[in-house]
Amino acid sequence: MNDNKTTVTKTGIGFMDLLLLANIVLKLCGVINWSWWLVLWPLWGGIALILIIFIIIFIAGFFSL
Repeated sequence: MNDNKTTVTKTGIGFMDLLLLANIVLKLCGVINWSWWLVLWPLWGGIALILIIFIIIFIAGFFSL
């Protein structure tokens, strides 16, 4: 039996990764004078988005009982 399965892998840099890299370069070159928390917000933004989605799903499931 011949299984024709193809695997697609994503390579390259994403938008949030590019934004993070740009913020770090601008901070190190002295172009922006932000705190490191603001510079690294693209890194924390993805984690925060996932947590918010899980909290919404939890609350929706809790109130549907």
